[in-house]
Amino acid sequence: MHDGELVSDEDLQSVRMEPLAPHDGPVVLSRYDPTWPRLYQREAARLRALLGDQVVSLDHAGSTSVPGLAAKPIIDIVLTVPNSADEAAYVPTLTAAGYRLVIRESDWFEHRLMKGPDTDINLHVFSSGEAEVARMLRFRDRLRTQPSERDLYARTKRSLARRRWRHVQHYAQAKSGIVQEILDRADQ
Repeated sequence: MHDGELVSDEDLQSVRMEPLAPHDGPVVLSRYDPTWPRLYQREAARLRALLGDQVVSLDHAGSTSVPGLAAKPIIDIVLTVPNSADEAAYVPTLTAAGYRLVIRESDWFEHRLMKGPDTDINLHVFSSGEAEVARMLRFRDRLRTQPSERDLYARTKRSLARRRWRHVQHYAQAKSGIVQEILDRADQ
């Protein structure tokens, strides 16, 4: 569901725990906000306190983790746990603290997506050792260390964001080509 042609409403809804509402508009990007790393740190501390030994790793990912990069003002956090499919080990604790499970993608790295109780976050939950986690962090690190790659990605995002998107996931999918190009250069 993350590459190729744009996914249908039915496919998007099939992994959601809540009703899917169309976006039907452009994507609004915000200028880089230096408070984003602090918001991540606050969430990371809360998650560590709640989950204890269930936390294998926590990382700030996505555009809000790259200084100087415009982004949707949503903090992307990658949480790895021993087994993301074992929801009983972490979801009830997070739900009791106000987090909501909104996406369950059993066919895509057993990915779970949760929203936070008071900060707009995307908490991406994966099993420890999943290749997608390393990919996400490699992309983040490339943008952090290569200003030309960050600027290319920013231009692409701005151009795509101006279009009308039925769902924000379609905008995310449209960026997959440039993401792969940047990762290919990182791997050279």
